[in-house]
Amino acid sequence: MDMMVEGSVAIIPTAPVRSRNRDVDFPHRPDSSFYYLTGFGEPEAVAVFAPGREQGEFIMFCRERDPAAEQWHGSRLGLEGACERHGADDAFPIDDIDDILPGLLEDKSRVYYAMGHYPEFDQRMLAWVSKARGGVRSSGGPSELVMLDHLVHEMRLFKGKAEIRAMTRAAEVSAAAHERAMRMCRPGLYEYQIEAELLHEFNRAGCRAPAYPSIVAGGANACTLHYTDNIDRLRDRDLLLIDAGAEHDFYAADITRTFPVNGQFSRAQRDVYSVVLAAQEAAIDTVGPGRTVDDVHMAAVRVLVDGLVDLGALKGRAKRLIAKEKYKRFYMHRTGHWLGMDVHDVGDYRIEDESRMLEPGMVVTVEPGLYIAPGDGKAPKRLRGIGIRIEDDVLVTKSGRQVLTSAVPKSIDEIESIVGSDAGIG
Repeated sequence: MDMMVEGSVAIIPTAPVRSRNRDVDFPHRPDSSFYYLTGFGEPEAVAVFAPGREQGEFIMFCRERDPAAEQWHGSRLGLEGACERHGADDAFPIDDIDDILPGLLEDKSRVYYAMGHYPEFDQRMLAWVSKARGGVRSSGGPSELVMLDHLVHEMRLFKGKAEIRAMTRAAEVSAAAHERAMRMCRPGLYEYQIEAELLHEFNRAGCRAPAYPSIVAGGANACTLHYTDNIDRLRDRDLLLIDAGAEHDFYAADITRTFPVNGQFSRAQRDVYSVVLAAQEAAIDTVGPGRTVDDVHMAAVRVLVDGLVDLGALKGRAKRLIAKEKYKRFYMHRTGHWLGMDVHDVGDYRIEDESRMLEPGMVVTVEPGLYIAPGDGKAPKRLRGIGIRIEDDVLVTKSGRQVLTSAVPKSIDEIESIVGSDAGIG
């Protein structure tokens, strides 16, 4: 509210309930920005911030207590709970929002709102503004609609102590899940069976949902960046790429590891893996205050290009190959992204067309990779079908960095010692 101009109001709805099929809904997850500002996890809720309102500046619209409905679907906090548990100054039934909200807008000149996220709510929002502008007590009503995203996204980009604790826990649980998957892996299993090991560890630790659909990609499937079918059988001598993370208290972890299904890297796999690992280490070493997002990316690119030349996948001088972006045939994504409540979290990457400077409290992933398509006739034959990515979550600190996911093995020796060590169990 301190960032809002005088005579303004902010309106933030939570995510709607979505139908899965017939009378079954998807599990509800609140809108990230709504939950960030309110801590309120129930569906059918709207938060209103009205600086200077004498009766209370933080208003919640939510469901009333209803014993009959709660018998079927679980308890509700109700209006009293929204005030007592979540600090609302005032609370109204969500069913009355059409009657009450226009009145809250009548003496306001500006409305902060994230247009475009929920089209159905957008229409209601515009109707309320129109009604407020035509009210009998209205002095004209809102004349400005301003995107709320920038204000909230900047706040979410910098993590406080409680947020870092949540992300550290998500990282711990995710690390344990990746290690479990490595230990249980063996040729002949299916990708979905390894995915089940990840989900088992997430749920066992109280993280009831993954932060995103898990990628469990054996062999050439790893060359598809967002492969989530997870249906193929794991073959001896193939690699397995796992990109998976738990969500704890609505904060995400995001880890990728790649390892041999049978526990032993082939010479070609070892060569490519060593290049990607060196690129990741160089990129992580670049993370810190005063460095930019582009600095981190280019640190990885330089190592990857040198490695691709040594592997025979690219020919020419590294500087020219980078300038011409020839590496994008094998490395087509950025080296990292913001991480927080969303796995691809909010926040600008560029400020006034300059790469953003890293600052304490930001959390960024570092995830270089190389993907040599099986049908790439120009690539050395021994490398075709190899897809490798290594990803960790890195907190920017005042003195440099903290790798939140460092517990997951990633050196060649560590991986070869652990993969398949519990494969005979279960």
